[in-house]
Amino acid sequence: MPSQPAKNLETFPNPAPRDYRIRMEIPEFTCLCPKTGQPDFATLVVDYVPDRKCVELKSLKLYVWSFRDEGHFHEDVTNRILDDLVKATKPRYMKLTALFNVRGGIYTKVVAEHRKKGWQPSPKVDLASLGE
Repeated sequence: MPSQPAKNLETFPNPAPRDYRIRMEIPEFTCLCPKTGQPDFATLVVDYVPDRKCVELKSLKLYVWSFRDEGHFHEDVTNRILDDLVKATKPRYMKLTALFNVRGGIYTKVVAEHRKKGWQPSPKVDLASLGE
């Protein structure tokens, strides 16, 4: 098999040092329930404003894959992934939303955020208010 799961997140230099948002949707996340050993499935949504580095997508795919055979509570794995992404990229802002599929009649949504100290988002521009 040419690719293997890996905990290593690679980065590359941010090509545009202005504030802009990157969104990545990862619909095939799996880990194991630490109580039952049964698989948990989730869609991960990463929104971030990069600073000097961006996460490389293939390494992110292999990183996410590395959780497949590990037992984690939803809250733990969401915060662990956010911490690892923040450590690798040092973004201005990052939010990870983990949308877990139903288990026992309960959907779980975990949202974790990171904000670089002192960073404030640019004000939104409302083009509709310009009368166009």
